[in-house]
Formats: sequence, C-alpha cells, structure tokens
Amino acid sequence: MHDQLHSYDSLVSRVDRSVEQDGRLPPLLVNDQQLTLFTESGPMIEAMVADIRAAKSRVWMESYIFAGDAAGQAIADALIDRAQAGLDVRLMYDTVGSFSTPAALFQSMGDAGVKVHAFHTLGEAFWRFSLLQLFNQRNHRKLLIIDDQIGYFGGMNIVDQSQVQSAADAKRRRLPASSGWRDVHVRLEGDKQRQLAEAISELWKYSEHRRMTRGRRWPIRAMLRTPTDNIYFFDCRPMFRYRRAQRVLVPLIRRAQRSITISMAYFIPIGQVLRELIRARRRGVKIRVIIPGESDVKYVQWATRHFYSYLLARGIRIYERQDQMLHSKAMVIDDAYSVVGSCNLDPRSLRTNLEFLAVVRSRSVAAAVLGICRHEMRNSRRVTVDCCTKRTRLQTTLDRAAWAMRRLL
Repeated sequence: MHDQLHSYDSLVSRVDRSVEQDGRLPPLLVNDQQLTLFTESGPMIEAMVADIRAAKSRVWMESYIFAGDAAGQAIADALIDRAQAGLDVRLMYDTVGSFSTPAALFQSMGDAGVKVHAFHTLGEAFWRFSLLQLFNQRNHRKLLIIDDQIGYFGGMNIVDQSQVQSAADAKRRRLPASSGWRDVHVRLEGDKQRQLAEAISELWKYSEHRRMTRGRRWPIRAMLRTPTDNIYFFDCRPMFRYRRAQRVLVPLIRRAQRSITISMAYFIPIGQVLRELIRARRRGVKIRVIIPGESDVKYVQWATRHFYSYLLARGIRIYERQDQMLHSKAMVIDDAYSVVGSCNLDPRSLRTNLEFLAVVRSRSVAAAVLGICRHEMRNSRRVTVDCCTKRTRLQTTLDRAAWAMRRLL
C-alpha cells in the first residue's frame, strides 16, 4: 500500500512539472480511450484546428463563447475549409456568451456552408412567450466532435488567452486583469466519442424545434459500483430535476473517504452539494478549494468571499489563485475519481444552464488532475480568518449584498 501511494505521489509530481512546461499533458489511456488534458488555450486551439482540418465526414461544435479574436478566426477558417469540402459542419454558440463577437464572423461561416445556430436568442424568447425563463437559460457546454473517434470536452471557450501569464501581461495587451485563464479541457480519442455526438445531436433537434428524447439513462450506479477504470458522461439539462449535475456530484462526495480537491471558477455551492461537502468534512475528509483571486465576475467573487468565514470555521481550506484567472471546473475525490466539464459549483450551473460533465474513474487521471490542482495551489494565496476580518466595511457590505443575490448571479 505504501508503494502504491508513493508511485501515485510521484505521478502527481510529474504532472505538476509538465503543467508548468507547455500546458498540455502526455496522453493517458482509460478503458481503450486516449485522453489528453490541456490547461492552456493555445495548445488546445492548435490541436482542435489540426483535428478539424483532418476531418473526413463531420465536425460538430458547441461553445459558450466563440470570440472574434485569433483563436475564433483560426477555428472559423478550419470549419469553413471543411464545409466547403462537403462535410457536415455545425456550430452552436451561445447568444449571451458570444454577444461581443462580430456577426460578420458567423455570417461568413454560414455563407460557406457551416450550419450556424445561436442558442436562445432574445427574439426566440419573445416568440416562445418565455422571456425570463428562456433567455436566462444559457448553453454553457464546450463540445467538439470530429468524425467518429475524436471529441473534446471541458471548460475552455474559443478565446485567445495565449501569452498572458500575469496581470502585468494582460495590462500590456489592454486586456482585463483576469486574462490568461487557467482551465482544464480534454481531448478524447476512442469509441466513447459517440456519447458526445449524441449530446450535440439532441440539442440540434431542439434548435430545429423537434422534440428531444429522454437520452440514455445516466450511469450513476455503474459509476459508483464498477471497480474497473472507465469514463462516464452526463448531459446536464437542469430544467429536468433528474438531469441536474447534483445527481452526479452528491453521491461522489458521499463516497469520499480521504480527500476532495476542487478547482473552480465560480464557487457558490447550494442545496445538497453544500450539505454533502460539510458532512464529508465532519467525517474527516480533507477538503481543499481553489478559486480565482481576481474573478472576471466580481459579484460572484464577492458572494464567495462572504462565504469564506462559514467554510473556514468548518475546516475547509481555501486558496486564491494569483495573477491568472482560474476558470477550471475540476474535482478529484480521493485518488480514484476525477470530474471535468463545464459545470461550476454555483446556482446557475446547478439549476439553470445546460452543462456537460465527465467523471473518470482512473488513478492516473486523478493524479493528472490533482497535479494540475497542486500547480494552481502553489501559485495561490491561502485564505485565513485574518483575511476575512481585514475587509473594509464597504467591501463587507458588498459581499453580503452579493451573497443575498447568489441565486440570481
């Protein structure tokens, strides 16, 4: 047992060093599926462009943000190239997430034969007489499939975050201080890609005003009881209670015996997820939460900061990532389960937005994700009780107000 723990720690350390070098980890094999983890957008965009240009039959993509910058243009050019070659090329972007993207970019893709769809436009909300409910629900998924073997999933949008390593770098490029985002995204090569394709296909039915099917039964029981390595996908549609992310997260947290490590862009857990985290801590599970020190959504940061005292009093360790915005949505339970996807631990992801989660049962993948988290912790400031007491009265008031509005953020 001691030797197993030693080898596991060695693997975590190797991953930690690899993350520092190029933002792309060596491929890992899980049940005949090859997984490559990315922590920086530059290498991921390069890999996507290469895979898209090599496509032979289809390219389907979903992205919350599809920016009009160098990354967006590179992906758009590759999609246009494949559409003009006669392939089935589709792009679904979110109306709110891609609000600042020039319409001309999407128009150019549409003119070239790419099937382009904007998810839940304002006009659609009016047409369906559901302005608040429909327009408030966003497609937060980040998915890509190429042909029948390659797929991508995780937390990265199509945005150019390359060459931004600190707040100073962002300032020089006239970007927000939160630029240079740290994230986790996965390239999958294997036959389980068809489950990603099914998720995209179902949402395309919805976009064409066709009835969506119930989809495949969620493999929660198999995820918890099967002892062999495997990957489990969860297409989260919170409008249906039985399709909410907490149905996946709660049993995993209950299963924790030693440690839970969470790297999260927006951390305001609610309901059963929060209750199970507290219960896990009471039974002695070590819980570490890494969040951005400077968030791109200030109101969420304020609400989370109001929450610090509650978490610290219950023995949960909190780390604020410095210099770069932490945008990942990853969790490691003990040394067996890893959760990677688009779902934050906040009310919007848990109750409103469309999300996509992958749970991987694999010690090697758990070591890889934990190595990524350790890299973030090493570049973080640990939050203490003193940090909470040193806030100004104005900031305390703003934090409290944001917390009161947390379900609307």
